[in-house]
Amino acid sequence: MTTDTAHRAAGASRAPGAGAWAVLLPAGRFDAERLVHHDTLELTGLAGAVRPRPGDEVAVLADEPLRLVALGRVSAPTVARPEDPDDPQSDREAVLVVTYTRRAFDEPLSAGQLALDGPVTALDPAVYRALAERLGPPPPRRTWLVSLDLPIEADSPAEAVRLFWSYVQELGPRELPAFVSPSGDELAMQAFVLGAEANQDPEEDD
Repeated sequence: MTTDTAHRAAGASRAPGAGAWAVLLPAGRFDAERLVHHDTLELTGLAGAVRPRPGDEVAVLADEPLRLVALGRVSAPTVARPEDPDDPQSDREAVLVVTYTRRAFDEPLSAGQLALDGPVTALDPAVYRALAERLGPPPPRRTWLVSLDLPIEADSPAEAVRLFWSYVQELGPRELPAFVSPSGDELAMQAFVLGAEANQDPEEDD
């Protein structure tokens, strides 16, 4: 999957008249956003909350402790989407859509000085700019090789492939180790589980 938003700098041009907001991720949503790439963040269950307008800038925050995990811009609302097990309110209409412009889920920035009124809080544009400047531009993009190897017993190659995709869908990034290395430097390969480096050598655990 390709995205035009993943490499945009935090200091992207500001739309005339755009507002600025802090959006707090629902409980449990941080892991879902960190484990699987999404171009947009869709939040539901915000009935009665103040609604940002399309084009407004957003600082996406995670709680306990309060951390800045992404920047984005409000997009037009979408219709209801299929139920998502990582979003307990996904069966309700999506009322706020944020297109990511900068992600920092792996290295969140402390934002404990912010005072929030709820899941959506208006921000002084100067406060938003200060957060964006503290976060800084994204690191340079490079090519990585990512693999997932599973020993599968099957009666044919096609059946093995079908079982492979079944296991991937069932277990996902929370249980399956993915192996990643910089392109051209396979000796630097690392295993990742739950979005973090994980040791897969049982001898090193002894």
